Amino acid sequence: MLVTTSASAVQGVEAQTIAVEVNAGGIVPQGKPFYVLVGLPDSAVREGFSRIEAAVTNIGYRVPRVKLIVNLAPADIRKEGSAYDLPLALASLAATKQIQAPDIDQYVIMGELALDGSLRPIKGALPIAIQARKEKFKGLILPKQNAREAAIVNDLEVYGIEHLKEAIDFLQGEIQLKPVEHDTREEFEYNENTYTVDFSDVKGQENIKRALEIAAAGGHNVILIGPPGSGKTMLARRLPTILPPLNLREALDTTKIHSVAGLLPVNASLVASRPFRSPHHTISDVALVGGGSNPNPGEISLAHNGVLFLDELPEFKRSVLEVLRQPMEERKVTISRARISVDYPASFMLVASMNPCPCGFYNHPEKECVCGPGIVKKYLNKISGPLLDRIDLHVEVTPVSYDELASAEFKSETSETVTERVVRAREIQDKRFENYSNINGNALMPSRMVREVCALSKPCTILLKTAMERLQLSARAYDRILKVARTCADLGNSEEIKIEHLAEAIQYRSLDREGWAG
Repeated sequence: MLVTTSASAVQGVEAQTIAVEVNAGGIVPQGKPFYVLVGLPDSAVREGFSRIEAAVTNIGYRVPRVKLIVNLAPADIRKEGSAYDLPLALASLAATKQIQAPDIDQYVIMGELALDGSLRPIKGALPIAIQARKEKFKGLILPKQNAREAAIVNDLEVYGIEHLKEAIDFLQGEIQLKPVEHDTREEFEYNENTYTVDFSDVKGQENIKRALEIAAAGGHNVILIGPPGSGKTMLARRLPTILPPLNLREALDTTKIHSVAGLLPVNASLVASRPFRSPHHTISDVALVGGGSNPNPGEISLAHNGVLFLDELPEFKRSVLEVLRQPMEERKVTISRARISVDYPASFMLVASMNPCPCGFYNHPEKECVCGPGIVKKYLNKISGPLLDRIDLHVEVTPVSYDELASAEFKSETSETVTERVVRAREIQDKRFENYSNINGNALMPSRMVREVCALSKPCTILLKTAMERLQLSARAYDRILKVARTCADLGNSEEIKIEHLAEAIQYRSLDREGWAG
């Protein structure tokens, strides 16, 4: 007897429906396995029949020694992982006439089986549910731990089950299961921007906070340069708290990536806050951009719609930093293999920090640098020019004085207050770039648009010319200064770039100054 049901294969952040065809009949030759599995399954899928045999036996069914031919179609797509256990088990039982499941072909079924028949969670439930709705399946059957995540998708009946026997009884009509109901918008609004840190935690450093506010308002990449203990990491970790709140579309895109990577907590649903990823400097280039023999999203994709923080930037391997260049421009990363090519979104803000020299005290107001001649420049040269070219703000961080740390009178602005200004600036930019789907901030403006959007008055032109010559700023600083100045003007609700906006932008190009590193 031939039985067909449906499963799903996740490629990148999208899913593709897989037909699971099981034909039962014929005698098993002596010494041969009772099943033949075709359709490019990997080892985890093949090993599933051992789990299926134990699970089926432990709930009172049997594994008849008739020949089972199992085809996973389309046969030219590689099937990976243990999530095919449940559809294979149910289709095999139906094909051997041990259960009567006339509606089995109307559901997408996924789940990993334990040996006692209970179900373990899977990866990629959200893209699987989106594809199931797109193809108008009656419902989705999957482990209970993934049900809330999949129930984000409207107009699809999602059934979360805990055991193989429960799935059998449901398909045979012996029990009724209630589809998981989930008010996506209500939960999104409830969990929106739940942070445990706040800008007001930071004493002093008002000029650095201002720089981060500009970065958040325009989507600019930023590098913080300062001695150990000056607060670089503390400030960077609070940047997500002043970014505009995720909208529902961004939250869904972010959740899909974390779902595919298997990083969503059990019984979780939407990622409602902007992600903050801080990989260690020993990370490999594959772990950063994604890939592997079975492609998975890397740290830059996990930081999509959020912040990627690289602490102690010069300590990262040069090859790792160089792979950042293309994703920073294209806002996506493409992983190519012999059989498949997948795209992962990677629209992130890069925040980096570094000491000014190996000892950490170059340009320190009180402590003396002990690095020898040329050491500072050699240390800075670990970061390539093309990468620095993609960082708009170079911010020098100075240590906080004792008086500022101990003061009980000074009250710093909260993240909520700063966010209000950032959101107003982003609204101006949304209106400015409403006809450009790939531009959502001043930082993403192409050079041809910079000349139009960032037009300067004559006094501003003279100031910029003077700064370029006296500070010996490099040519790559020109566009970056204009973009940052435009953001400063947006924060000040000014239609034109004024002298004070341009002057503020010029001070954020420390590493472009000739002679900065000696």
